[in-house]
Amino acid sequence: MHTILQRISRHLQETGTPETLFGRRAAGDPRLVGDLRNGRQPRPPLIARIEAYIDRQERAE
Repeated sequence: MHTILQRISRHLQETGTPETLFGRRAAGDPRLVGDLRNGRQPRPPLIARIEAYIDRQERAE
């Protein structure tokens, strides 16, 4: 199963973006990635915001 954390991790690796910067830009939460890695379960609206942010970044490349 492809989780949002897997997609974030791939994006971070491909772009070299720091976790805190990603969280701040994607969701206004610099602790987002760390919290997800520690078991935080994002709700559908947050997942949609994150996916939309990653989609925008991929289109801009």
